Amino acid sequence: MDFQFTKAQEMLQKVAREFAEKEVAPIAADIDKTGRYPKETFEKMAKIGFTGIGTPIEFGGAGGDDIDKIIVVSEIAKKCAATAAILSIHTIFAQGILKFGTAEQKAKYLPMMGDGKCLGAFALTEPNAGTDAGSAKTTAILDEKTGEYVINGTKCFISGGRQAQAILVFVLTDPNKGLKGMSCIIVEKETPGFSIGKIEEKMGIHGSETVELIFDNCRVPKENLVGKEGKGFNIAMSCLDGARIGVGAQALGIAEGALEESIKYTKERVQFGKPISQLQGIQWYLAEMATKIEATRWLIYYAADLKNNRKPFSKEAAMAKFNASIVAREVTNLALQIHGGYGYMKDYALERMYRDAKITEIYEGTSEVHKIVISRAILG
Repeated sequence: MDFQFTKAQEMLQKVAREFAEKEVAPIAADIDKTGRYPKETFEKMAKIGFTGIGTPIEFGGAGGDDIDKIIVVSEIAKKCAATAAILSIHTIFAQGILKFGTAEQKAKYLPMMGDGKCLGAFALTEPNAGTDAGSAKTTAILDEKTGEYVINGTKCFISGGRQAQAILVFVLTDPNKGLKGMSCIIVEKETPGFSIGKIEEKMGIHGSETVELIFDNCRVPKENLVGKEGKGFNIAMSCLDGARIGVGAQALGIAEGALEESIKYTKERVQFGKPISQLQGIQWYLAEMATKIEATRWLIYYAADLKNNRKPFSKEAAMAKFNASIVAREVTNLALQIHGGYGYMKDYALERMYRDAKITEIYEGTSEVHKIVISRAILG
């Protein structure tokens, strides 16, 4: 199977790489230190077409597919994992609407997603319902008199929740049915009864805000229902399958960035009278890092290729994300070791990359969840 880039994809990679170096890298340390949302970068990504990638042009997007998305997300993640996460999560909303939304929902939201006027988010996790989505308690009961859903409950650990203008929220429209009573509803930022709770202080990806969402008799029109009642869990899992490829791309970019930083450092750092790149032990580290990254790259592209061709890809997406997250952690660890004491200091990007890598083993499904998905697939 040939995953050779087309001319258009080669150009996209060049544009994304130059954008990351010029616009993302210079402020990466600052947004990590301050935890501020890089609004200016998101707006620039919108102008260049990145926020609409994967959404067809007829719906106001930039076109392209999951291979294109991997290219852009991984290049940005090389310089700033938080910015890559913001873009990747934004596309989850768009893909959910594209696949399950009504014609009216597509017409309303996709153009705004594409031009960056509307940041999207995805809200499934609750305080007592993380991996166990069946323990969700947030309800949305239809008021037949007004034709509105009344939402009550709390979501937590929601990436981009404070900045998002529209969120896919997974709720119980029939609490007695558990997962079979779960539905997906769009909630807009200014909706009465919807508010932001705790803003989390995290280990990494500080520029990608993670917040608590509170719904207190929050009323939304029934037209905001995505798909059918009771199909919310299926929608969530479908969105997460695609999102796992995106997280794999984030992890890949982090690892690639760490290797690039290490190659540069080893050529400049002189010990015992010569650059440390000439030391066999260092060379072995670099060889191990490069090999892991190359294997990871092909697994991610394979999962995306299956998705693009509308073939089953859940197992491969789980494998890609599971493997990529481990490789991101292992490669950043080796890179930090190569840098020695300097790598441990905030003056170098490696300290940030090391912290940022860890989340890829946790969000959009923990590594343990992916082992379950993979094992069930191969056992039949």
